Amino acid sequence: METPEKKNLLDKLKDGLDDKEEQMAILATFVRLGVVVWAGFIITLNYVELPVIKKGSSSDITFVASIFTGTLATFGINTSNSKGKGNTPVCPMATQPKKKE
Repeated sequence: METPEKKNLLDKLKDGLDDKEEQMAILATFVRLGVVVWAGFIITLNYVELPVIKKGSSSDITFVASIFTGTLATFGINTSNSKGKGNTPVCPMATQPKKKE
């Protein structure tokens, strides 16, 4: 009897998706998600004081913040402040498509 080979997560994804473009799109989404988590963690560490990590001088997190904002923009999330402009953002997912009759 043959024992079934254990598959890791990437092998399962490859089996589920036949198209190479779909595989690359999912991989790209995971990479972007990883960048968002990493940048958010670095930004959070700048403001949170942990007893394990000694906080020296204040560091400039402009570069990490721009990467965070840019990566969020690839997901369609806008982080700009538009309170004074009176424009409310329109979510494309909130509008229901019209049914064809």
